[in-house]
Amino acid sequence: MPTKRVLVSDEAKEVIDQLRESHGPLMSHQSGGCCDGSSPMCYADGDLKLGRSDVKIGEIYGVPFYIERKQFGCWKHTQLTVDVKPRRRSSFSIEIPLGVRFIVDSRLYTEEEEADLEPVERVDA
Repeated sequence: MPTKRVLVSDEAKEVIDQLRESHGPLMSHQSGGCCDGSSPMCYADGDLKLGRSDVKIGEIYGVPFYIERKQFGCWKHTQLTVDVKPRRRSSFSIEIPLGVRFIVDSRLYTEEEEADLEPVERVDA
């Protein structure tokens, strides 16, 4: 089984369940550092227009996870884990009204993991 590029914590899954109940299908995009730093942003599916510079690196709990191609080039050797922390910030991400914030932790792949990674999908926009 290929190594997943992005994982999700159990706590983040609970928040995703709440968001799905309110907003329906969701999508997630790893922010590139504008406005709220480098945070995973969650949107109702289709609320963020993806472009040819975005790639899908996997899914977290059934939610497609995208990142901009150049940023992915810097992070391609790391596995991301989406988690959630209690804090309220100014953001476009839809979990903010719940008083929580998605965050991302990362770690380097082992050589064995990096040799067998899930494929990356280009976005056709």
